[in-house]
Amino acid sequence: MTVLDAIWQAIIQGLTEFLPVSSSGHLSLYQHFSGNSGEGALMFSALLHLGTLAAVIAVFWKQIVVLVAEFFAMIKDIFTGRFSIKNAEPERRVIFMFIISTAVLIPFYIFKGFFESFAEDASIFAEGICFLYTAAILFMADMTEKGSKRMTDLKTRDALRIGFFQAVALLPGVSRSGSTISAGIFSGLKREEAVSYSFILGIPAILGGGLVELKDGIEQGSGAGVLPCIIGVIVAAAVGFGAIKLVQWLMKTDRFKIFYIYTAILGAAVIIISIIELIMGKPITFGK
Repeated sequence: MTVLDAIWQAIIQGLTEFLPVSSSGHLSLYQHFSGNSGEGALMFSALLHLGTLAAVIAVFWKQIVVLVAEFFAMIKDIFTGRFSIKNAEPERRVIFMFIISTAVLIPFYIFKGFFESFAEDASIFAEGICFLYTAAILFMADMTEKGSKRMTDLKTRDALRIGFFQAVALLPGVSRSGSTISAGIFSGLKREEAVSYSFILGIPAILGGGLVELKDGIEQGSGAGVLPCIIGVIVAAAVGFGAIKLVQWLMKTDRFKIFYIYTAILGAAVIIISIIELIMGKPITFGK
């Protein structure tokens, strides 16, 4: 992998990790058309995910510090016998909701290999279908009446709903941020609160999934090279920071529709191309 190739993939990752258009789907398409797919590509993708993780922490560090402090205070209360769910402070209730939403992912990781197989196979038909699914939920979220809830108002059923939508986003082409933002809106959250919940919720998912794939990639060998990996992580973090700010601005200015229009057009185009490739009997690649 060249440095230029690493930069391109990092830009794609940084933008699409937080724009509700699916980073895994776009990287899968890039790797498909560049002829740069396989286990090594998945390992490099994991590194890029860790780069975008730094962007989330940079944007939401104040909220994260408060939540982390409250989490350790909760652990202390558990061991000192002062823990109470009923009388929990608002910040502690938010932690409960994050834990519930994240826990929903656990049973889905049993089928991790199944989800990854769609990114590794020779066809991009599944990605096209998933892009259309993303477009559909973004459209429904945009049409949903604006809610008034804050994160502290979420109920257990809301956290479960958001967690399920996040789990479905393990499929390439289904946007994790788009899914969780939409689920938050369906649960009655304010638009800005849904964005914040989505991005902070993504921290354990991105970190956990990235570390697992990184471990597997190291064992299998990536072939990406040290310098491209380092540059890729830095670029993904910088671009990701800008993408988060862009999503926040677009949400405030009611321009969310641009995302479901884009993913709908992309999904239809990908399906058509996959059918053409099936007829040709070979994938269309530009990198080799």
